[in-house]
Amino acid sequence: MESRINKTIERHDKGYNCAQAVACTYCDLLGYDEDTVFRMTEGFGAGMGGMEATCGALSGAVLLAGLKGSGGAECSPRTKGSTYKVSKEMTKRFHETAGALVCRELKGIGSDRPAYPCEECIKTAARIAEELLFSETD
Repeated sequence: MESRINKTIERHDKGYNCAQAVACTYCDLLGYDEDTVFRMTEGFGAGMGGMEATCGALSGAVLLAGLKGSGGAECSPRTKGSTYKVSKEMTKRFHETAGALVCRELKGIGSDRPAYPCEECIKTAARIAEELLFSETD
């Protein structure tokens, strides 16, 4: 798969929140339409709507992990463990790169500049999603 990281930034520049920018860029690869995923991720932006919680870009990537890995309601007990494992690895890699998981910390609220700007969060989450969910060896 050709990288779509630049497309995540294009969506963000159009007004998509960080979660939407990541999840909507890759949802077609998993058989989901962009409008539905856009709606599903609307509340995840700005750290769950207020910068106090998990980065929206990471939340969008984790949503993709669920869309890819879940067997649905009938299979959930059998698939959630593997989805949790991938989500945990995404979170670990994101934290290692960005230095935080919480939007408020990443944006540097209370300081003069962002510690890790939204654009970098989006690129990082997209790269991790590509590596873990959409690699050629998948």
